Amino acid sequence: MLRMEGNRALVLRAGARGLVAAMAMTGSRTVTAALAPEERTPPQAIVEEHAPVAVHRLTAYQRQAITELLHWAYGAGGGLVFGLLPRRIRGLPGTGVVYGLVIWLAFEAGIAPLLKIEQVKERPVLWRTAVALDHVLYGVVVAGRLAPEPAVRVPREHQGHR
Repeated sequence: MLRMEGNRALVLRAGARGLVAAMAMTGSRTVTAALAPEERTPPQAIVEEHAPVAVHRLTAYQRQAITELLHWAYGAGGGLVFGLLPRRIRGLPGTGVVYGLVIWLAFEAGIAPLLKIEQVKERPVLWRTAVALDHVLYGVVVAGRLAPEPAVRVPREHQGHR
């Protein structure tokens, strides 16, 4: 029982870090948007091309808020998935960076073509680099490198039950 509760807490903390990481990406995208103002971020492209009609009737500010909330929910989900990875993998120094880049590449190579978001193929190198760096930031935060996991102390009577 102790192990299950510890794992659940670990996964939930990773989900919370995913949420915070997605929020941090929003901040870094403010800078990124200045580099290529004509480009849409992946969350913007998805909402613009695939949101229900009711979303398109909202004001630009409301659509932007929905876009960010969806991005943050996706980030939290990615954090939960990271928390489910085996501890030995999560603990490797570069895992967060690799995880963030894998999420970006999964979008570029899988999700965008599936959703027929053609703009991905036409992006300038500087834009792609900035988006990749956003995802590196995400991975570093999700992996807890900026705020490491606290050491979990297992009471002596439970140490043999791992």
